Amino acid sequence: MKRPDRYHRPRRLSNIDYEVLARFRYLLRHFASFSEAAAREVALTTQQHQALLAIRGFPGRGRVTIGELAEQLNARHHSTVGLIDRLAAKSLVRRRRDVADRRRVLVELTAEGGRLLGRLTLSHRDELRRLAPLLRRLLAQVVGVLSAGGPRRAAARVRRSAH
Repeated sequence: MKRPDRYHRPRRLSNIDYEVLARFRYLLRHFASFSEAAAREVALTTQQHQALLAIRGFPGRGRVTIGELAEQLNARHHSTVGLIDRLAAKSLVRRRRDVADRRRVLVELTAEGGRLLGRLTLSHRDELRRLAPLLRRLLAQVVGVLSAGGPRRAAARVRRSAH
C-alpha cells in the first residue's frame, strides 16, 4: 500500500514531538507488560490471550475461521493452526464446521475459554480505565500539535488541563 505524499515531506520536528512519542511508547509498553503478566497468571501466553480475545471480539460473530484469526493476529496460517491446537488442548476453544458452508471450519470459545477471557478482560478494562486520563492528555497533545497553534501552544494547553 502506497503512503500519501504527506508522509514523505520533510517536516521540522520539535522536542514536543519526541516527548509525546516517547510518552506514548512508554504507555504502550506499560500496558503490554501488564497484559503479559495477567496472561501468565492464568497460564496463558500473550499469543493465546490475544487469540481468545480476537475470537470473542470478531465483529458480528464471536467465532472465526483460521484465516480470519491469522489476519487478526498478524500471523501465518500454519502458526495460527498450532496456536488453536494448543488452546483446544486446554479446552479453551473448539472447532466446528460452518453450517452454511461445510468446507469451512470455525473456531469458537468454549464456556471455560469464555470465563477465562472474561476475567482477563475485566482486569484489562480496569487497567485501561486507570491509564485513560494519561492517554487522553497525550492524545490531546498530539491533536494540538497537529492543529493550528503548533507544539508549544498544544503543550501549554495540555499542561493547563492536567491541573
